[in-house]
Amino acid sequence: MSFNIYPAIDMRGGKCVRLLQGDYNQETVYGDSPFDMAKAFYEQGAEWIHMVDLDGAKEGKRVNDTEVLRVAKELPVKVQIGGGIRTEEDAEFYLKQGVDRIILGSSAISNPDFVKKMLAKYGEKIAVGIDARDGYVAVEGWLKTSKVKAVDLGKELAEHGAEVFIFTDISKDGMLSGPNTNAIAELGRETGKEVIASGGISSLDDLEELKARGSNIGGAIVGKALYTKKFTLTEALEV
Repeated sequence: MSFNIYPAIDMRGGKCVRLLQGDYNQETVYGDSPFDMAKAFYEQGAEWIHMVDLDGAKEGKRVNDTEVLRVAKELPVKVQIGGGIRTEEDAEFYLKQGVDRIILGSSAISNPDFVKKMLAKYGEKIAVGIDARDGYVAVEGWLKTSKVKAVDLGKELAEHGAEVFIFTDISKDGMLSGPNTNAIAELGRETGKEVIASGGISSLDDLEELKARGSNIGGAIVGKALYTKKFTLTEALEV
């Protein structure tokens, strides 16, 4: 399994932002144009762009979708998008217009039948986003924590065709304190599927550790470390 770097573009109000631990009241704006940011990442060598519609996650519907489609159609990169995808229409909207992968998160808890249906229909074009707080799945833009353990959800959905998981430890997100490598490795080991790490990556050493920890860790989503110039995307890709 190859190890991919996914530079992250989180969108709110049409801008590129980062939230601290998913808190909408702790926002930093890093750019006015998601497309320009994606183009810069592409020019540095990105093969994938990870995009999140934060408005969509909070409102439960597509909000920044025009930004996503512009990147997918105008740049020769693969795009994965999460946030606000709640219906089959939402999934088809993106996948039929050039987006390579959609991420289903909160709906894995609130509407599991929908997620299982999408997995059966689209297979690897669906990534299941598991966002955890203290080992339990968080939902609704991280505003609430469920009573479902992250590993248990992963194992169940793997049985229904999930091939790719994106795991975020909310306590690490935006903190530049290193990823929760143990939890990421555990999810990969327990499900036997690909896990993409998200949250907390602060150094090239973090990427090296993830890559070395297990064959099921297929990559890392990197956001704040790039925006605060802890390292460049080019350096990450070289590692």
